Amino acid sequence: MQVLIADKTASVCEKILKNENHSVDVITGLSPGELKKIIKKYHGIVIRSATKLTADIIAAAENLKVIGRAGTGVDNIDVAAASKRNIVVMNTPGGNSNAVAELAFAQMINLSRDLYNAVLTLKSNRWEKKRFKGHEIAGKTLGLLGYGRISRLISERALSFGMNVLCFDPKIHKNIIDENGIKLIASLAALLPAADFISLHLSKRADTINFIDEKAFAQMKPGVYFINYARGGIVNEGALLDALNREIVAGAAIDVYEAEPPIDFQLINHPKVICTPHIGAASVESQERVAKMIAEQFVDMFAGKPVRNAVYA
Repeated sequence: MQVLIADKTASVCEKILKNENHSVDVITGLSPGELKKIIKKYHGIVIRSATKLTADIIAAAENLKVIGRAGTGVDNIDVAAASKRNIVVMNTPGGNSNAVAELAFAQMINLSRDLYNAVLTLKSNRWEKKRFKGHEIAGKTLGLLGYGRISRLISERALSFGMNVLCFDPKIHKNIIDENGIKLIASLAALLPAADFISLHLSKRADTINFIDEKAFAQMKPGVYFINYARGGIVNEGALLDALNREIVAGAAIDVYEAEPPIDFQLINHPKVICTPHIGAASVESQERVAKMIAEQFVDMFAGKPVRNAVYA
């Protein structure tokens, strides 16, 4: 089979595919027009988050059998269009969850102690020791939005630091405590005012766009710390900026944006915002892991074995 690796992916992906006698082209940075011209020759394509597989491009993929996302989110793939043409869409759930969880948890501590500004002022030759009296996270309440792998990994760390962990997921409508001590809350309105930290880990779907808006921020405890390591568009950026300016949100850590690269930098430049360029999953280990996973899934599918981690519209 002929496979195109269209985004920068760990070399183990290409190696595994070639070892099984598949033909592999690594061509990154293609424009939509360039990809549309060449995609018809390939049976499989591996992407990460940079390449957008729209219905228009998928329609030109005459021989395509499988789209592989070396990662979890598939919001850059028109899954419905692929399904109509019997093209399998698969991802690698869990492959980069630990990397995202570690960074999101690190940013909670960063925010609570205002480490970013403490470093920045000292590097600017200013000794402002009295300014930086932060907060401990022990004894505080963490509100997780989304009950997936990343949230559960974060909860393990939070509980070990002595935090109380609440979780809301729009797919779960029960008040229960799971085996790890996470308290699932049936109502978002009950979680928001109770949390000292809120960390967002929902998938981006039609029903989660602008999930956190002006109304949601108005329900939060004044002085809350807010973390978004999910996807841009789930949080209304204008509403978050307003909540920061009104001091409802004491600080925010953001890794994802409505437009990537960002167009509007008001939120990014806010002094109470720690921002990173969508690097939550960008650890050496996670990228090796997802590259290996997607290559092995391709090999199995091409060999007629059951498809793993298929995603449906």
